[in-house]
Amino acid sequence: MTRKLFELCGTETERVFSPFCWRTRMALAHKDIKAETIPWRFSEKDAIAPHQSDKVPVLIDGETSIADSWAIANYLEDTYPDRPSLFGGEGGRAMGRMLNWWGDTVVLGGIFPMIAADIHGLLRPADQAYFRKTREARLGKTLEEAAANRDQAVEGFRNALNPMRLTLKTQTYLGGTSPNYADYIVFGPFQWARATSPFKLLKEDDPVYAWREKLLDAFGGMARNSPGYVV
Repeated sequence: MTRKLFELCGTETERVFSPFCWRTRMALAHKDIKAETIPWRFSEKDAIAPHQSDKVPVLIDGETSIADSWAIANYLEDTYPDRPSLFGGEGGRAMGRMLNWWGDTVVLGGIFPMIAADIHGLLRPADQAYFRKTREARLGKTLEEAAANRDQAVEGFRNALNPMRLTLKTQTYLGGTSPNYADYIVFGPFQWARATSPFKLLKEDDPVYAWREKLLDAFGGMARNSPGYVV
């Protein structure tokens, strides 16, 4: 059985950059489950409409299709219990649910204004028009205006990571002694930024930077070997 994973890309099909797709990529690797990548772009909504979704990731597993990275993680955990656990039990799953929202609002939400203009430059013209219209409506300003003060904004973003930074001073990963889905939730946005922007989000002496480096090297360097910037 061939599993398929619809993943967001731009003009370069090999440059997968959705933070949510990266969460799923890492979850699949954690479970040691292979899936064929299907490159997908913003203007190709018809390709995933049969799977009741207008955004990626979408995982096709035999006759089953699952959309949304959190839903996919839960599906993988429940369908393949014989593989390494993503959550380490129901308590871990419950905490992961909260962290999933924190990752979306604080990490992803903090990064987005700083790199949105860079993402725009990686897209095809048809996708650029869609991205600019929808993202500028979300930001309430142009992509360029959002990025204009990022040298100052990044300091606030770094400060917002303090709960994570304090955690990593007492344990190697958010998941404990080894990474689990808690780590992949937060890593997804950092890999998204690395794939799309040369802007430096973290300082080298930051525990979060060291944590990110470990995850870049995980699973045989899967994330590090994916096209991206050295930041």
